[in-house]
Amino acid sequence: MHRADNAIDHPSHYTYSDIEPIDVIEAWGLGFHLGCLLKYVCRAGRKGDKLEDFMKARWYLDREIQRLKANDKD
Repeated sequence: MHRADNAIDHPSHYTYSDIEPIDVIEAWGLGFHLGCLLKYVCRAGRKGDKLEDFMKARWYLDREIQRLKANDKD
């Protein structure tokens, strides 16, 4: 059963399934970069341009990779 569409709490581009990305992000403790990555992959093509969403997801993945590399140097 889908949650009611609500532009703030449950926007339609995230409620096409019984599980919303925010629930996965919190349950798995993904953090900011991976959380945003998941969000953009899940909503790709449901809100705006699909390619743009994938490019945004890649940007967050690149940021997470940079963060991990910087932490490895410490």
